[in-house]
Amino acid sequence: MSYGDPNNPYGPPPGQQPHNQGYGYPQQPQHPQQGYGYPSAPPVGPYHGAPAPTSMPGTVSTARVLLWVIVGLQLIGVALFAFSAASVEAAKDDATLRDEPAFQQLADYSSGMLWALTAFALAWGVFALVLAVKFGKGGNGLRITTLVFGIITAILGLYPFILVGLVHTVLAILIAVFVGNAAGSAWFNRPRY
Repeated sequence: MSYGDPNNPYGPPPGQQPHNQGYGYPQQPQHPQQGYGYPSAPPVGPYHGAPAPTSMPGTVSTARVLLWVIVGLQLIGVALFAFSAASVEAAKDDATLRDEPAFQQLADYSSGMLWALTAFALAWGVFALVLAVKFGKGGNGLRITTLVFGIITAILGLYPFILVGLVHTVLAILIAVFVGNAAGSAWFNRPRY
């Protein structure tokens, strides 16, 4: 019975058998000892020993850029809704436009509804702006919030705002996919020192 290196301080004293290989115990195959001390530990990382990312992955950076694009589109939407609300308020008193069918469709929306849509578009743009700004230092809570933001934006792009919302839907789906993948998880779950 050999314990590898005869100078191993952790082996049994010379001339003695280990307690688990004596009488009544099955013989274990002996492997040469790799070295002294404890075996090396695997590297520490967020999942399966992978090292934590030190720079933002490409997909996460793309999701951040797409959030900035949504901010820009929201600002354009705010301007259009505000212009429509102001135009409807001013044109409701014009007698020549009362008989026009195209104006009547627009006048069906109350100016209060258009101002509410303006406020909602502004609030949604500010929400996207806050998410985009916090990507560099945000944790898993920001990741989950961005996923929820992407899903709700995709749904809102499909239902009430079908024509203008198609671009928002595509951008929101891409944001949710890029933030929800393994690289996004590694970025938002990285240790912060």
